[in-house]
Amino acid sequence: MPNILNHAELVFVLSFVLMWLAARIGATLLRRFRKIADDAHDDFSVIQTATLTLLALIIGFTFSMAVGRYDLREHYEEEEASAISTAYVRADLLPAAEAAVVRRLLVDYLDVRMLFYTTRDTRELDRVNADTSRLQQDMWTAVRNSAAAQPTPIAALVVTAVNDVLNAQGYAQAAWWNRIPYPAWGLMAVMAICANLLVGYGARALKAGTGLLLVVPLVVALAFALIADIDSPRGGMIHVRPFNLQALVTSLHPG
Repeated sequence: MPNILNHAELVFVLSFVLMWLAARIGATLLRRFRKIADDAHDDFSVIQTATLTLLALIIGFTFSMAVGRYDLREHYEEEEASAISTAYVRADLLPAAEAAVVRRLLVDYLDVRMLFYTTRDTRELDRVNADTSRLQQDMWTAVRNSAAAQPTPIAALVVTAVNDVLNAQGYAQAAWWNRIPYPAWGLMAVMAICANLLVGYGARALKAGTGLLLVVPLVVALAFALIADIDSPRGGMIHVRPFNLQALVTSLHPG
């Protein structure tokens, strides 16, 4: 089943409809059951303002969580590029035959990691992950055998560099799996629905036009869509651009 949070446009449509319905319910059904007394308008305004302020704070905190995760994905893309570049340079410390093998594997691995950051197709991603595991195993086997044959401090430098390449990929994958928890989305949605109920109830009591009931649902839906877009590594329009890996590809493929 596709994750709706990976599609910002669906998040926008669904949240806008839910918030607008909540506002309409507040403006019609709640109004029928109980009207706001004239002497209760001030108290209601305090409650409404406090609820909207709390909703704004929660949206702000959630947005900060999404931006933090996006920054983390960017950081580990830089770490991957740095680790691969270092391992490629240190491969020269190995004997010529082993060095050529390791450099070739690193170039192939770099191309695969580029696909990890740019592909949006699930089936292609499965193939990328399989190729990543295979190339990691081949690289590790190559440097392990070379280090076992000549266990010197120089060989240890190459082993450490390749180990950093493997670690960087693991950290990057963990960062891509690190999403805003579903309970946080659920609580934020409940808070938004409650806030829109109060907006509709209060707007009806103040005899505001029905067009004004669209404002808060629209703003909240846009905020939800933006958060979902930033928090989704492969969905939406905002993605981590592998500029560092691309620069490394250019330097290793000058032709």
